[in-house]
Amino acid sequence: MPKAPHILICDDQAVLHETLSLYLKAEGFTWSSAYDGEEALEKAHAEQPDLILLDIMMPKMSGTDVCKQIRKTSSVPIIMLTAKGEEIDRIVGLELGADDYIVKPFSPREVVARIKAVLRRTNEKSDSASPVLRYDSLEINLNHYEVKIKGNVVPFTPKEVEILHLLASHPGQVFDREQILSAVWGYDYFGDTRAVDTQIKRIRQKLPQEGVGWSIKTIYGVGYKFEANS
Repeated sequence: MPKAPHILICDDQAVLHETLSLYLKAEGFTWSSAYDGEEALEKAHAEQPDLILLDIMMPKMSGTDVCKQIRKTSSVPIIMLTAKGEEIDRIVGLELGADDYIVKPFSPREVVARIKAVLRRTNEKSDSASPVLRYDSLEINLNHYEVKIKGNVVPFTPKEVEILHLLASHPGQVFDREQILSAVWGYDYFGDTRAVDTQIKRIRQKLPQEGVGWSIKTIYGVGYKFEANS
C-alpha cells in the first residue's frame, strides 16, 4: 500500500491548522504543524515532507526567508499562503521557487485541491521522458534538479532548472512568458510574467555566454527559445 503523502503546515494561526487537518485527514493525508519560521525550517529538514504549506507572514522568520533556505537544498513542493494578495508578493513567491500561491481567506477544499494538483504535477515531471538533457558541455538533470557545466554542478533553484529544461527540451521553439508560467507552475499566473524575465536573467548569469554551442535567445515582443548548434 503506498505511503500517504505528508504535508507540513506552517502558519501562526492555530485555527487554520485545526481546520486544514480535518480536510487533510479526510483525504488520506498525514500532516504536522509549525507555528513560526524557525520551527518550519527545522521540521522541513527533519521530516522531509511531500509538500509544504508556507505562510509568508510568520514570527521569528518570514515564509519567504524559509522558502529561500529550503530551496538551497530541496525541491520539495511549496505552496505559499498569504493574507495580502498583492502582486509583488506573488512575484516574490514565484521567483523564490514556490509551486503555487493561495491568498487568504480561502476554502479548505481549495487548498486540498491545490495540494493534489501540485503533487500530481510533481509526479508527472519526475516520470517525464528525457529527464536528462545534454548539449555540448551542458547537462540538465530534472530527476536530480541539477545542472552541470563541463561536469561541475552549478547551483540552480528548482524553478530555474525546470525553465531551462523546458526550453532545452524543445530547441528552436519559441515560448512566450504565459506558456512558460503555465508549463512550469501548472496554470496561468496572468499578470506575473515579469517573474519569467527575472528567472531567465538569473539563469543566464549562471551559464557561460561564450565558447559553447548553445544559448537562450530573446525573441523581442514574444518570449524565449533555446538554440543549439547542430
